[in-house]
Amino acid sequence: MTDPVDTPDTPAVPPPPPQHWFADVLASDGGVVRLRPITPDDADSLQEFHAALSDRTRYLRYFGPYPRISPKDLYRTTHVDYHDRVGLVLVLGTAIVAVGRYESLDRVGRRSAEVAFVVADGHQGRGLGSILLEHLAGAAAENKIETFVAEVLAENTTMVTVFRDAGYQVERSRDGSVLHLEFAIDPTEALLSVRDSRERASEARSVGNLLTPRSVAVIGATPSAGRVGGAVLNNLLSGVFQGPVFPVNPNRRSVRGVRAYATVREIPDEVDLAVVAVPPEAIGSVLDDCMAKGVKGLVVLTAGFDTTGVGGSAAERELVAAARGHGMRVVGPSALGVANTDPAVALNATLASVLPGRGRIGFFCQSGPLGAAILGEAAARNLGLSTFVSAGDRADVSGNDLLQYWDTDPDTDVVLLYLESFGNPRKFSRIARRVARTKPIVAVSSGRHAAQPAGDMDRSIVRDLFAQAGIVQVDSISELFDCAALLGYQPLPAGSRLAVVGNSAALNWLAVDAAQSEGLDVGDPVNLGPQATPGAYLDATVAALRSDDIDSVLVVFAPPVPVPVPMAGFADAIRAAAAAVPDASKPILTTFVAEQGIPNLLSVRGAGATAVRGSIPSYPDPERAARALARVRRYAEWRTRPVSQVLRPNGIETERAKRLVAQWMAESGGRRLTDLETVELLDCYGISVVEFREVRNADEAVAAAEELGYPVAAKATGEMWRRRPDLTGVRLDLWRPEAVRQGYADLAELCGDPVLHIQKMATKGVGCVLRVQDDPSFGSVIEFGLSGLIIELLGDRAYRALPLTADEATALIDAPRAAPLLSGTPASPRVDKAALAELAQRISALFDDLPEMRELAFDPVLASTNSAEILYARGRIGPEPSRFDTGPRRLG
Repeated sequence: MTDPVDTPDTPAVPPPPPQHWFADVLASDGGVVRLRPITPDDADSLQEFHAALSDRTRYLRYFGPYPRISPKDLYRTTHVDYHDRVGLVLVLGTAIVAVGRYESLDRVGRRSAEVAFVVADGHQGRGLGSILLEHLAGAAAENKIETFVAEVLAENTTMVTVFRDAGYQVERSRDGSVLHLEFAIDPTEALLSVRDSRERASEARSVGNLLTPRSVAVIGATPSAGRVGGAVLNNLLSGVFQGPVFPVNPNRRSVRGVRAYATVREIPDEVDLAVVAVPPEAIGSVLDDCMAKGVKGLVVLTAGFDTTGVGGSAAERELVAAARGHGMRVVGPSALGVANTDPAVALNATLASVLPGRGRIGFFCQSGPLGAAILGEAAARNLGLSTFVSAGDRADVSGNDLLQYWDTDPDTDVVLLYLESFGNPRKFSRIARRVARTKPIVAVSSGRHAAQPAGDMDRSIVRDLFAQAGIVQVDSISELFDCAALLGYQPLPAGSRLAVVGNSAALNWLAVDAAQSEGLDVGDPVNLGPQATPGAYLDATVAALRSDDIDSVLVVFAPPVPVPVPMAGFADAIRAAAAAVPDASKPILTTFVAEQGIPNLLSVRGAGATAVRGSIPSYPDPERAARALARVRRYAEWRTRPVSQVLRPNGIETERAKRLVAQWMAESGGRRLTDLETVELLDCYGISVVEFREVRNADEAVAAAEELGYPVAAKATGEMWRRRPDLTGVRLDLWRPEAVRQGYADLAELCGDPVLHIQKMATKGVGCVLRVQDDPSFGSVIEFGLSGLIIELLGDRAYRALPLTADEATALIDAPRAAPLLSGTPASPRVDKAALAELAQRISALFDDLPEMRELAFDPVLASTNSAEILYARGRIGPEPSRFDTGPRRLG
């Protein structure tokens, strides 16, 4: 094909496409498609795509017969400037399956562009039009386009629905058979709500494809149960999986009596899920075969993708990129596998031979070997699971995806997470906050703390940020199951009032002490005495459950003599008490102190029966019971709080701030901002640093003092002098020119730097610190605490993930242990905590608007009765992190 003569607005050599426009996205059916900018190299593929469209689809898109794209239109479509004219394609494998484009219009007033897209017939109904519209709007917003217009045939109801359901406020007009649609593309709350809802549905569906397959292929299946491919095949065949299982092994005609196939392509039936147990070098051909077969997902058990080395990480990225390019999602590599205990599925595609029974708890973990131990302990504790995923190196499917799935899964009431990393941290926090409102999330996080010198700080961050999102944080697998046994089978406590009932005075008081140390309110225990009968336990437990002054009950039993004592009667009595007061809605916990013990859950249907809702958890000692109850109580209290919104304070100049940061980034690519630059940026967000002047000699110092007004402070500017507790680099309360000259001379000689700051004296108050920094797991984290060497050494800091809601900003100021000092003491008045909370909200807005912000520190902030004055601020900018949670939907 010969290129036509270029037109003035069609670049002969297009600029390189923006790299951040490349994305893997999920269709509404959970399948993956690749989105990227169109390029001149797409000409032939685009013509093939167009030729394959049905006459009806071409008619609806082009308003008439259009069997072949003309050379001029083809050239114009593929040669764009990525600014006024943008084209995006969705690709599966090497084939284009959808095309979208916009072209700016010459209009007075708002910058506008005409938008259009078309989807291949075989892929219509998968939500691809909505995906294109989202990403075209994102590109347009970057290019300062404010409004989209579209011309659509009135009979094209599918296209009209795409625009109508996108969350935009669409204005319509009609000219004969053509509808004219126009809408602003700014991200309204309705638009963001639609985007999040679609993201949730597509990610849940993609996980559902992995957990509810109708058929499974085991690639690398062998007869030996001692090998990976043999172990997973054995588990699938030994279970009651409701669909066919296809061994794939090119060297065998059958495996374990089941016909084997050389490749997935040769399997005559459909294959939903492929479990892969072949060497890493064979993965490429497996992906090609799976795509040709239409496989929806892969569980990669294969190890050897060593993430500790550069090569291993690259190999993982290549695996995920290839799988997504083939339309599939990946669990693994180095995964233990996936399981679903639903009898309609009965899937055990794991390497673990023992699965817990059916229950309503979903479990996600990363480590394969640990996953097997987790499944074993859950089975031993009689804790039933709904579904289980061990993602290994978590190269693709992550805890975020599983949270989206369990949020919509009617068979899951409680979520357990064993996390070694958090994937997209902002997204994790956003999803967890939503899910925890209806389903408890219990998480243990490990792996990154112990090896780091700042481990204590890291644990504090995890503690605070989990609490902010409503996550029940625990420190071990045992504690994970302790909380799960209570959350999965008992109601949430309405308050903190606990009754302790038992037959041992020593153990009763041990339980009381443990509960009180965890913040629970406990009166005197009910001591039944060592000779207590099951009837006495029944009466005392019923009385506690009926009391209006009690929110939960802990029942303790210890054998009165050191010989085996039948305990079935006592367990029956506790079950009978729960059944006698069915409307109490109070959790019951038990502790049976005896070597032989009883099942970890006392089922209301009898000891040893399948655990069901209403089963009573039993703990080996009162301390563990109290600890689990306290954590569940804190979660219950969080869940009753009204949902707070992220509010933007008045007086924010976002566009001005973005221009400043863009200018500084263009000059340096990232650096620490100067004091004056930081002040200029903060001014855009209504944040004021106590006024100062930068001076270089004594005369300038005096002139600055005269301008600012006495008294003033002289301050050294070097980093080593700024935060010294002995204030060596500061001269305070300078009232006269002579004092300013002397202070300048002293500091210039001390630090060997003529550049000093002359600053107005601030109102005396309580010193505080506000700081935002990048946490490797959670993204931008804001820190607050009182200033002072001792407080800093004690690590008395509170942390929250950004952005902050109004209530979270207030809670942040009240969170440190030293925070009561801000509320006033006999020696000092109450400070303006509302001003500190508003400052935190303004900082939150700044980081929400400016992804290039890497760090911002205010140290100190003097909080007084009527103000919160910043004495020093310093910021740092740098490249935007690669993982983000803003803009159009995409897989991380």
